[in-house]
Amino acid sequence: MRVATLARLILSGCLVSPAQTGPEPRTFFHEKLGLSDAQIDRIARGQAIVKMLPSRTPAEIFVFGAVFVNANPDEYIKFAFDMVRLRRLPGYLGVGRFSDPPVLSDLAGFTLEPGDIRDLKNCKPGSCTVQLPSAAMREIQTALDWSRPGAAAQVNARVRNMALDILQRYQNEGNRVLGIYRDSRRPFDVDAELRSLLGRAEALPVYLPELNHYLLAYPNAIVANLESLFYWERVDFGLKPTLRLNHGMSYRTVGPHGTAHVVAMKQLYASHYFQLALDLTVCVSGSSRAGQPGFYLITLKGSTQEGLTGFLGSVRRKIVVSKTLSAQEKALLGIKQTLEEKR
Repeated sequence: MRVATLARLILSGCLVSPAQTGPEPRTFFHEKLGLSDAQIDRIARGQAIVKMLPSRTPAEIFVFGAVFVNANPDEYIKFAFDMVRLRRLPGYLGVGRFSDPPVLSDLAGFTLEPGDIRDLKNCKPGSCTVQLPSAAMREIQTALDWSRPGAAAQVNARVRNMALDILQRYQNEGNRVLGIYRDSRRPFDVDAELRSLLGRAEALPVYLPELNHYLLAYPNAIVANLESLFYWERVDFGLKPTLRLNHGMSYRTVGPHGTAHVVAMKQLYASHYFQLALDLTVCVSGSSRAGQPGFYLITLKGSTQEGLTGFLGSVRRKIVVSKTLSAQEKALLGIKQTLEEKR
């Protein structure tokens, strides 16, 4: 299975007419993902199935997931961007939605861990425990008096200003301002890697050309039936708390095969681990094995993560993969339970 088919896995079998699991969804799950008949039946019965997909390099992780939900797809769109709900999730230490236009006070709670602040004192390009663009790294290194008691507060103030600056420049100029991480020996160009990822996702421009164009050309792209929001997270994935800036999108497309509701999340910045992250979720109306009306919730989470190569990286990758699969299965079942109880 080629990495070039990554978006086809989630999209080519999704834009189908409202029907039961056969023939199209069953063909999609079976032929594109290699799911067994038993696994496909489990999805139709409301159980969650998750699976790792092949990747080009060990640093890339792609996770597929699916579950049938006895609810309306519109309810999931509301659910996905409910900031109050996110704050209650295990592992979420903080979350906030940006105003329009964004202001510095939106970032209250966007703070580094004490250990990260200590490490920043000795950071240098190519060797830093916090992911930072080189300009931000130089500024923090040279502009602060680390001997003063208020150094930690100054660092967090500068990090919040950096985050606001990234978002404001992104809203004006798009992906090209996302910068180059220089915390490790191999610089990571976020814009170039995003274009590479979408370039290998050859089905995205075929099945959702407007969304593909929006992801690449923002802010110089206007797409009907698409809404954007921006938010930040402070999340503990079990290794080290991580700050993230995200661009969330909800999109509805109507084609010859039916209607698809799509939620996309593009990461703009992360303080640890995630050099690049793009999540796609597609809701497709259908019926369960028992004939209940609802929709198939189909997800694909793609990311490039630091520290997953080499011998030690391979050990760490196994841990990350195991945690990711477990978390995604729990998330799908949690979404299903919440939406069905609400209904």
